[in-house]
Amino acid sequence: MVSMFKVLKEQYDNFHLINRLAAYELKSANNNNYLGSLWELLNPAIQIAIYWFVFGFVQGRKPITFEGGGTYEYFPWMLAGITIWFFIYPSITHGSKSIYTRLKMVSRMNFPLSAIPSYVILSKLMPQLLLMLVTIIIFQFMGIPINIYYLQLPYFLVATILFLFSLSLITSTISTIVRDFQMLVQSLMRVLLYITPILWPLGHFGDTFQFVMKLNPFYYLIEGFRHALLGEGWFFIEHGWLTLYFWAVLLVFLFLGSYLHVRFRRHFIDFL
Repeated sequence: MVSMFKVLKEQYDNFHLINRLAAYELKSANNNNYLGSLWELLNPAIQIAIYWFVFGFVQGRKPITFEGGGTYEYFPWMLAGITIWFFIYPSITHGSKSIYTRLKMVSRMNFPLSAIPSYVILSKLMPQLLLMLVTIIIFQFMGIPINIYYLQLPYFLVATILFLFSLSLITSTISTIVRDFQMLVQSLMRVLLYITPILWPLGHFGDTFQFVMKLNPFYYLIEGFRHALLGEGWFFIEHGWLTLYFWAVLLVFLFLGSYLHVRFRRHFIDFL
């Protein structure tokens, strides 16, 4: 518990520095591209088009109906869920290698290593906000107007950031000690895209399978964004047991990640 409060205090004390480093990270990531930061939108757009063509057009998906009665074509249903994935995926893959790839740079600085995953994740947030704005604009042209359930979006965005930070504390610590773990994380994230109900509806399967899939914390986040963008209800209230489960998992990850990070970070330099 002491480790968790220590890590959280480091984030608070270095909040302004984390913001500055996140802005620099975003700028440097696209510095050598002719189109610059525009690739932050073009890359998701290309992937979305491919997923829609393969899983929607080729497979001829029928309209998808929510429990509340709303029915949507496959494209807006997929788009509402996959938008947040383009924040989750790079945050986890880059966050897991964030410490050991920057260890030499910060080894001689008075800089808390726990802030490294923070600013890496935060650097992915600005493109995500822009992508969400584009998605909302597209929905207006598709006849899916802005609704009161959009008020859930800040809640789910904060929940996503906290969960990604908690998970990155674990993965970045293990990846620094065992470099092969980074390859495992990348492989698991590719698989996770297809086993999480992002590209296919969960309702086509039995109750037991649905219950197991709902234990995936990313299901809670993705469905929360999907319900908010499509106006299908207050997801975090209507699925209260999922809300309690998600925050319990997040606290466990935060406690474990903080403990591992504080326990081993003084030895990180030995693994260079």
